[in-house]
Amino acid sequence: MMVILLYKRYRRDNERGFFRKRADPDDGTLDESKIDNQLLTAWLNGEPIDRDKAMNIPTVAGCVQKIADTIANIPICLYKYDGEGIKELKEDKRVFLLNNETGDTLDSNQFKRAMVHDYYMGKGGYAYVRWSRSRVRSIHYVEEKNVSFMSNNDPIFKDFTIHVNGKGYYPHQFIMLLRNTKDGMQGKSLVTQNQKLFGTVYEALLFENYLVASGGNKKGFIRATKKLAQEAIDKLKEAWRNLYGNNKENVVVLNDGLEFQEASSTSVELQLNENKKTNADEMCKLFDVPPSILSGKMTEADEKAFIKYCVNNVLAALETALNKSLLLEKEKGSYFFTADTSELTKGDIDKRYSAYEKAIKNGWLQIDEVRTKENMEPLDLDFIKLGLQDVLYDPSTKTIYTPNTDKATKLTEGGEKEGESNLENKASSLTDTSTQLEETAGQSGIETAKNS
Repeated sequence: MMVILLYKRYRRDNERGFFRKRADPDDGTLDESKIDNQLLTAWLNGEPIDRDKAMNIPTVAGCVQKIADTIANIPICLYKYDGEGIKELKEDKRVFLLNNETGDTLDSNQFKRAMVHDYYMGKGGYAYVRWSRSRVRSIHYVEEKNVSFMSNNDPIFKDFTIHVNGKGYYPHQFIMLLRNTKDGMQGKSLVTQNQKLFGTVYEALLFENYLVASGGNKKGFIRATKKLAQEAIDKLKEAWRNLYGNNKENVVVLNDGLEFQEASSTSVELQLNENKKTNADEMCKLFDVPPSILSGKMTEADEKAFIKYCVNNVLAALETALNKSLLLEKEKGSYFFTADTSELTKGDIDKRYSAYEKAIKNGWLQIDEVRTKENMEPLDLDFIKLGLQDVLYDPSTKTIYTPNTDKATKLTEGGEKEGESNLENKASSLTDTSTQLEETAGQSGIETAKNS
């Protein structure tokens, strides 16, 4: 019954529309508001924006490239914790692969840059790790569009295999740099999560391109006092096409009886520059990049925010992925990869040297260690710089050593008792002193009374 009622209503509406069209003939008037609505509808119902279209947006390309270049220039270090301390393993083959040559056609800089691009704009960064027994021989970047998956569809005990060109691999054979993932096999790109924003900015870019292609000429209408012949209409259309085609023909001659009427500018045209700036700022928010970083007007606070909220997040994800895929099971827990962020200050010599000065002054870096970081030959200074004003405490032996007096005291051998006796002596001496002061004050008072 409901289906019959809906069909009758649909038929009645169509009949009304048909007779309305017959009653209201087209008078040839062009309604500009209808055109704008049709254009807006076409834009909103257009095809989904993809990665290639998104990279045509200057702000998007600038943010991705800035982050990728920063990450690519940061070296990766491997450390080992053996219970006594942390030791850097500089001669490990994995360090060479991550910082020099990957064994693939891409070098390490290009490899990290490509991984970051896929991290933001694709479903994730993927790299195949070629093992030979218990050693890593090479690392091969795989473009994310060539990677597919087969999963068990179990929401609890998740498992999957990775497929490249029809060949299956296990997850532990790949370095996977994933953004906003919920299954551990693929992430979500910024383009996928923000289709409306990317689509709006991309269509605004196309609209601006149209204005440039048309030479910036105003839109309008031709009003004729009498009906034109078809030949005259064709010639007028050709002349108008040449005018808006941004070629050498930039003049249209209107014969007698023809008048050009300029169309009013739309709100999109009037606010184009303002919208461009607003959209650029919104894009920067998606990448956690301060807008001033791209404009070249960044302050020191902007640089710190860029490193803290953007670069460090990507580095943390990269370090976790490397620890998962490049370490043997027996190495996990004692070995770990970490990024050497000191390279970020290499461009500012004042900040770098000021940090070295504080480190040497406070004793947690030595001169030879600083020279090694600066790629300078060590001076072979086998001593640690100390100040006479410092008091040194050895927690293993519970010994306090004062260099200024050349005395060592063990807390377990009566050090606290000696301190208590000293306090008692000081307290008694203070009591004696106060008594003497009272007696002196009393005697002076008596002498004053006698004199008066």
